Formats: sequence, C-alpha cells, structure tokens
Amino acid sequence: MEKPQGRLLIVEDDSALRRSLHTTLGSLGFDLSEASNGEDALAHLRMADYEVVILDINMPGIGGIETCRRIRHISTKLQILMLTVRDDEDDKVEALEAGADDYVTKPFRSRELTARIRTAIRRFRAPEMPADMSIVIGSILLDPVRRRVERNGVEVHLTAREFNALQLLMFQAGRPLTHARLLGILRGPDFASDRAYLRVLIGQLRKKLEDDPSNPTCLLTDSYIGYRFREP
Repeated sequence: MEKPQGRLLIVEDDSALRRSLHTTLGSLGFDLSEASNGEDALAHLRMADYEVVILDINMPGIGGIETCRRIRHISTKLQILMLTVRDDEDDKVEALEAGADDYVTKPFRSRELTARIRTAIRRFRAPEMPADMSIVIGSILLDPVRRRVERNGVEVHLTAREFNALQLLMFQAGRPLTHARLLGILRGPDFASDRAYLRVLIGQLRKKLEDDPSNPTCLLTDSYIGYRFREP
C-alpha cells in the first residue's frame, strides 16, 4: 500500500469548501480528516496525530484565531496553515502572532494550497536543527557560532543587527515573520511599530546578499505583513 503524502486535518465550517478540499487533496494522496469548528478540531487532535492543520480563520464558536492558539499549546511542531480572506492584512498578522506557520488567502488555487501544504510537511518532518549548526540556503551560509556569513564562499561583513535579523529569517526559512515580531526580538517591545527602521535594515541586507536588491530572490517581502527568507 502506498504511503500517504501526509496527514492533514481540514478545519472549515463551510461544508461545500470542506468537501471540495477533501476531494482535491484526497486525490493527491493525502490522508485527511475533517472538522467543522474549533472545538471539533481540538477533539480530533487529542485522538490522532497530524502533520498539518488547514484552519479557516472565520468560524463560529471559539473562532480560528483562538483555535490556533490552543493548537499551538498542544504542539509546537504541528504545522498550522491558516485560510484567510484576501486583503484583510490584520487577520493575517493576527493569525501569525497566534502561532500560525503560514497563510493562504481565499479564493486560492489548488496548486498554491498544495505547494504550501507540501512545504509545511517538509518542515514538520525535518529533524530539529541544533542552535549552533550552520545554515546553508542557496548561495548563503550563516554560521551562528562564529557569527559569520558567506555568499558564494566569500565572507560578507554584517553589522550585529543585520546578522541577528538574517539569523532569525534563515532559521525560520519559508515562514513569514511579522514586522512586530522581528522588531520585538531585534529592538524590544517598545519599538514593535518602527517599520521604517526594519525597511532600512532589510534594505541593507539585500544590498549585501542579493544579485539585484530591487528584485530580491532570498529576502522576500510579505506585503503589509513582514518578511520571509525563501524556502530552502
């Protein structure tokens, strides 16, 4: 018997969309369970193991954001992919701050959703990375012990803040990090709204690490949300 591509829990109150997702993802070889609300989802998670939860943000009962928080308390490794409404940036930020690993906006294409799911499964199955292990993504190497960064084998000199920002993004590669989270870690909670500082910092990193800083391929912008380092 062929091994399923991954174990997914679909949490969606819209029964038609839930059935559509089940049919589409089931045909691709995913092992699927369904829940119609947050309470039902939490009950499923207590009874079975999953790799990814596809969670709608707008649901009756405890709602998607609170469900996300509770799931994150149950498991820090379980991947949470939030379904959000297009152009509602506040919802996306709130979902990420609540513990979601990524988001997909409605309406979405099946190919986009499937790609995000497969990325999430790879993250779930990846072994835990020791904090002192070097990271290599594309042409960029980051050594956290020696605080050294190389691009194509050549050392790149970064300021302390540039290094810290790059380390945060590379350790979370593929995941969007919100402005507030990045600023809170880099500068403290009193500076969590200083997006201009962050734009300058990321701009400096792009000048040092990107072939074309105006068209970055590694240090990516999630509009109105934050930044992410590209998926390995």
